[in-house]
Amino acid sequence: MKQSTILIVDDRPDIRLSACFVLEDNGFKVLEAQSPVQAQQVIAAQQVDLVLLDMNYSLDTTSGEEGLELLRWLAKHEQNLPAVAMTAWSNVELAVKAMQIGAGDFIEKPWKNQRLLQVINQQLKLAGLKIDNQKMAQRLETSNNKSYQWRSPCMLALMAQINNIAATDVAILLTGDNGTGKSLLAQQIHQMSHRHQAPFIAVNMGAISESLFESEMFGHVKGAFTDAKSSRIGRFELAQRGTLFLDEIANIPLSQQAKLLRVVESGEFEVLGASKTNRSDCRIISASNGNFPKLIANDQFREDLFYRLNTLEFRVPSLSERLDDILPLAEHFIGYFSEKYKRQSKALAPDAQQALLAYSWPGNIRELSHLIERCVLLSGDELAEFSAADLPLTATKVPQTIPFMDLEQAEISLIKQAMARCNNNVPQAAKLLGLTKSSLYRRIEKHEQLQR
Repeated sequence: MKQSTILIVDDRPDIRLSACFVLEDNGFKVLEAQSPVQAQQVIAAQQVDLVLLDMNYSLDTTSGEEGLELLRWLAKHEQNLPAVAMTAWSNVELAVKAMQIGAGDFIEKPWKNQRLLQVINQQLKLAGLKIDNQKMAQRLETSNNKSYQWRSPCMLALMAQINNIAATDVAILLTGDNGTGKSLLAQQIHQMSHRHQAPFIAVNMGAISESLFESEMFGHVKGAFTDAKSSRIGRFELAQRGTLFLDEIANIPLSQQAKLLRVVESGEFEVLGASKTNRSDCRIISASNGNFPKLIANDQFREDLFYRLNTLEFRVPSLSERLDDILPLAEHFIGYFSEKYKRQSKALAPDAQQALLAYSWPGNIRELSHLIERCVLLSGDELAEFSAADLPLTATKVPQTIPFMDLEQAEISLIKQAMARCNNNVPQAAKLLGLTKSSLYRRIEKHEQLQR
């Protein structure tokens, strides 16, 4: 368990010493400040979990104004730092003022040790719950427990590589076309890591404006800029002890890349509007479909940041390379969306299966998911299966310059195209052509041109 740090702010050394004895004997780390001004310096420089604040000082021994001023400063700059006020005599009016400004509780001096410890532990617990609730409200993570198990050889090979390194904290860069499932793969890596019980925080870097980059990534305190009416926790802090997924990483403005490089290299960052340096403890996974060599050559992406992010790089294959996954994945989406929209689940008719296999899928898995979602929404429960007519696939246009050919030439051409698309894998090519494996073998043996 993390040792909590208590800052005692009092101008009397004997009071500070007395509080130190009680708190240190009960497992707390203690820092001291003899004035509110010195307290601000300590808070700005060190990690403090709670402030135990005397309200009256030598400059003004009755009004409590110095203590109230520090509470106002905490409310503006350190909203998540709890404070407990204390005074040497009973003063209900001062206690009310302190609570209104932001003090969590009030202690009279001389205090009873049991009461002091009870108040401090309660305020630390409430502060922890407040931060957890704030983080929960800001998280943009999605969950889908019904994960799909890949079937295609290229994805099985990729998953075997990922299984070997998922448990490490090595930085990973996922590349590939849009819609290939890079974000889903990042979540799977997180679930296979030792950080799986901590948050998975995803952020689309292309959707963050340059002016809000620091606020989104590192957070800001209230009043840090004109519209900062409340504090905000940044993505690095939200992902603490978990995984931070930086999607569309190539879209970060060049002016902000140095700021990201610093935290990736050293783990250090500052909340916007605060001077205290924080440390990040999260695993970074990035994704992009960008051409990094070209971006680096054109001075659009820092080479040092690229090498920090791609300790290991994995290319995610396009859907057209995963023929064995197209039909099972379509059936997976049918089940998922049927349950989501309370619809009757349906099968895929043979002509629908053939149409799905013959399509080129320029939008990859995202396109397949949207297609099936539309089918599920638009179909009536009286239908038992989806036919090819239910799939609004855009037919591939046939070029007008194709010369006329007889049936034998057409068959040879189609088989060649299918074999090339399937890397000469006969079973996959047969499925693509709507043939059995043995039927395709017979046709290959029949045509000499296919045996070369």
